[in-house]
Amino acid sequence: MKIVHSLESLRESLEGAMRVALVPTMGNLHAGHLRLVEQALEHGDLVVVSIFVNPLQFGPNEDYERYPRTLEADCDKLAQVGAHIVFAPPVDVIYPVPQQVHVEPPPLAAELCGAFRPGHFSGVATVVAKLFNLVQPQVALFGKKDYQQLAVIRALVQQLNFPIDIVGVETQRLPDGLALSSRNGYLTEPQRAEAPRLYATLLDIRHQVEAGRRDFAVLAEEAIGLLQQHGWRVDYVSVRCRSDLSPAADGQALVALAAAWLGETRLIDNLEIGSR
Repeated sequence: MKIVHSLESLRESLEGAMRVALVPTMGNLHAGHLRLVEQALEHGDLVVVSIFVNPLQFGPNEDYERYPRTLEADCDKLAQVGAHIVFAPPVDVIYPVPQQVHVEPPPLAAELCGAFRPGHFSGVATVVAKLFNLVQPQVALFGKKDYQQLAVIRALVQQLNFPIDIVGVETQRLPDGLALSSRNGYLTEPQRAEAPRLYATLLDIRHQVEAGRRDFAVLAEEAIGLLQQHGWRVDYVSVRCRSDLSPAADGQALVALAAAWLGETRLIDNLEIGSR
């Protein structure tokens, strides 16, 4: 496995590759990231994992400075699962000059997480477009845990005509249902014990919809109230159409999404409803 930091080294390492699969990450890798790499090995002849904590997608009061950076441990894990190249550029390689050109994501980016993190998805779309241009993969893999991000990236690829297949990979969970996340490490012991309630709340929504309930807004409000009773500060719970994250409609494949805070830690999760 090669570890490269410069564009020149990246280009040299990509020479002769037939089908490149890219797994973009911000590092501090867990089993969910490694599952992306394992899937990437089935889709490409050469797997590139990028590790870059992107300042453009963090708001002024968010955790950019304290976001965990664990490059050496990350590389050890990636070598074990068979990644071929780790691209870990410093900030001035991705942003050699102040970034004045930004990718404007679709209106969806202003809803759900975007309503609480202004500019976040523009930062995501801009850095992902840069990585696509630098690596020039034929396929890229993203986790379904950030369902809205996946939808934004699919729109980016479709509407800017990137010749890249986007593969969404199922969320990896701990035995108690908590979705794997680099931010789980911020949780205190009592918060960690409470955290699986977010997934349990989404499971309850799915069970009720599959049992016939169609008052989606009321279901979401009930879920918000339940979480608040247990000390959560809720940004949103919402049931949406899976295809484009428009408001839920009867007869459509759906997804329940939530973002909420335990103390100073923001957790997100989602659960698909139905089999379509």
